[in-house]
Amino acid sequence: MLDTSDEALMAQVRAGDLRKLALLFERHHRAVYNFFVHMTANSDFSEDLAQEVFFRMLRYRHTYDESRPFRAWMYQIARNVKLEGARKRKADLQLVVLPRDEEPAARELGAEEMLRRRQEIALLRRALQRLPDEKREVLVLSRFQNMRYEDIA
Repeated sequence: MLDTSDEALMAQVRAGDLRKLALLFERHHRAVYNFFVHMTANSDFSEDLAQEVFFRMLRYRHTYDESRPFRAWMYQIARNVKLEGARKRKADLQLVVLPRDEEPAARELGAEEMLRRRQEIALLRRALQRLPDEKREVLVLSRFQNMRYEDIA
């Protein structure tokens, strides 16, 4: 089952085999969660949003078109969930701060190298904060989620 494509699994979910959604959840839950963490800077809220994505995938499975990339469809749902979550929560989702546990491990690095990396991470965080939501979203999907620009579009 590990060699079955995401598109084929989602087509099976659309056809009524709802158990296949568990495989898609296992494959993509962490990536969807990380997308939300990069967009919202709130791990608890991100977990709720990630779960909502998979609920909606189940609810709107009839809209899935297997001729298009599964990840593009999934992230379109994630984008909609994020926008709705922002409205419901009335939170300012413009601020992006990566959680401390997502910083690169630097146990083997010297003090100067660790300081340099922390400064670079802080600079990256400030730069991400200044981007408009749509541009930040494209950057997160392309660089952190490794999606192709064609799929993001």
